[in-house]
Amino acid sequence: MISRIDLRGDALPEGAALRDLLPRAEFDVEAALEKVRPICEAVHHRGDAALIDYAERFDGVRLTQVRVPAAALAEALEQLDPQVRDALEESVRRARTVHRAQRRKDHTTQVAPGGTVTEKWVPVQRVGLYAPGGRSVYPSSVVMNVVPAQEAGVESIALASPPQKPRFEGDAAGGLPHPTILAACALLGVDEVYAAGGAQAVAMFAYGTESCAPANMVTGPGNVWVAAAKRYFTGRIGIDTEAGPTEIAILADSTADPVHVAADLISQAEHDPLAAAVLVTDSVELADAVQRELEPQIAATKHVEDRIVPALTGKQSAIVLVDGVDEGLRVVDAYGAEHLEIQTADASSVANRVRNAGAIFVGPWAPVSLGDYCAGSNHVLPTGGCACHSSGLSVQSFLRGIHIVDYTRDALAEVAHHVVTLAEAEDLPAHGAAVKARFDESSAGGEQDESVGWKVPGE
Repeated sequence: MISRIDLRGDALPEGAALRDLLPRAEFDVEAALEKVRPICEAVHHRGDAALIDYAERFDGVRLTQVRVPAAALAEALEQLDPQVRDALEESVRRARTVHRAQRRKDHTTQVAPGGTVTEKWVPVQRVGLYAPGGRSVYPSSVVMNVVPAQEAGVESIALASPPQKPRFEGDAAGGLPHPTILAACALLGVDEVYAAGGAQAVAMFAYGTESCAPANMVTGPGNVWVAAAKRYFTGRIGIDTEAGPTEIAILADSTADPVHVAADLISQAEHDPLAAAVLVTDSVELADAVQRELEPQIAATKHVEDRIVPALTGKQSAIVLVDGVDEGLRVVDAYGAEHLEIQTADASSVANRVRNAGAIFVGPWAPVSLGDYCAGSNHVLPTGGCACHSSGLSVQSFLRGIHIVDYTRDALAEVAHHVVTLAEAEDLPAHGAAVKARFDESSAGGEQDESVGWKVPGE
C-alpha cells in the first residue's frame, strides 16, 4: 500500500539533492493564484454581495447575511455536547498555559551613557482568523488561532469559516459555519464571526466589506485556494504561512511499536487525500511489520477510500530506509516535516538533534494527535519543508517588535563622527548633515561645537 525508498548503502547527498529524493505532495499555489485573483477582486469591488454569491456557488447555500448573529453563537454553545465542551475547555486551558509563557517583555539596553534602545512589543491591532470547514470540522483550529492572538493582546479578533448546507428541512444552522465552530468561538469570547470560506474569506479580511472591517493580518490553515489568497495579499496584510497538505514524518528504529507507528501514519492520512505520511527507519523488520499493520487498522476506521488510501498510496507518502539513526536524522532534517515523531531508543536525545520540524513529538506516549488537541502546543505549523525557515503559530506571530531610540545630546555627540563617516562612505552626505546641523554654529546659536570629533571636509 505504501511505497518504499531505499537510501541505504551509498552516502546520502547534501541539501536539495537529498530533498529531491524524498516524497512530497504536489501543491501548486502559483497555478491557483490566477484562479483566486478574480474572486479576491470581486470581493474588493462588490463586498458582501460577492461573498453571498460565492457562498451559493462554492458552498451551496444562499446567505441572507455574512456575519453570524450573536444569538446563533450563544445557541451553539448552549447545545454543545457536554463532553465536547469539557474537552475544548481543557484544550483551551492547556493552550493558554503554554502560550501565556511566550509573551515577550519590553527590554531597554543602554548602548552608551545617555543612549538607549528599547525593544517594545506591540500586538497587531486587528486579525482575521480562518477555521476550515470542508472535509472535516476543526474547532481545534479555532482554539489554536484564537488563544495566541488573545494572549498577545490583539484588540480586535474576527473569525471566518465556510457556511454549511442545511442538514434537514428547516435547519436553522443552514448557512452558518458548523455549530461546533460557533460554540468554540463563543467559548473563547469571540463574537465577530463570518460565514465565509476559501479565498473570498481572506479577501474579506484584506479589503474589508460593508459588514467586516479590514484586518492587519490573516492566520489559519486552509486549502490551496486559501494559501493562494494569502500569497495574493502578502504585502497588504500579514500572514502566518501558506499552509499546504498536512504531513507526518516518523523517525523510528527497531525499538518502535509497529502498531503505534501504523496508527500514527493513518491518523494523519485521514485528513486529506494529499496528506503525507512518511516513515524513516533503519529497521527492515519494523518497515515490514508496519506494512502488515496498516491493512487491518485501515479496515477498522472511516474515510478509507476518499482519504486514507489515496494519501498512503500517493507519491507524498513512503517508507524511507536508511543505514542508521544518524542518517535518519539527516533525512528528516532535509524533509522538514510539519509533525515529526521520534520513536527510537533514547528518543529525547535524538529529538534534541533535530533542526527542522514544525513540532517534535518525543517517544511512544506523545503522538501527533495529542498535539492536535491537548498537548498545549500549537497545531498551526509550517508545511512543505518550510520548517527549515519558519515556525508554527505562536504569541510571537501576533506581536511586532518596535525599537525606541532615545539619545541625549552628549550621547549623540560621542558617536556623531562615526555617523558622518559612514554616511559619507555611502555617498549619502545629507545623512551626515542631519547630524552636523545639531552642532554647527547656526543651530547652536554660538561657536562651532568641537566635541563631536570630526573635521569639516576641506578645512
